[in-house]
Amino acid sequence: MTPIRFAPGVRLHHDRARDRWVVMAPERMFVPDDTALEVLRLVDGARDEAAIVEALAARFDAPRAVIAADVGAMLADLAEKGVFA
Repeated sequence: MTPIRFAPGVRLHHDRARDRWVVMAPERMFVPDDTALEVLRLVDGARDEAAIVEALAARFDAPRAVIAADVGAMLADLAEKGVFA
């Protein structure tokens, strides 16, 4: 699979004034929930979707199939919004 990376101009950023993480993109901003944040922190341009699922499965006590479905749906939704290159 292809490594997942943020599109040019998109980045995960900690907003210190509001003490929350946001995905900054040209002319828009997304506020991820805690689950999405765990996934987005693993988007480093080196990992593909399978590697992200493996990392989350190692960290959390949840069935791998459930993690894979949730991660796949979230990544697809954000890809449609232009978050990933």
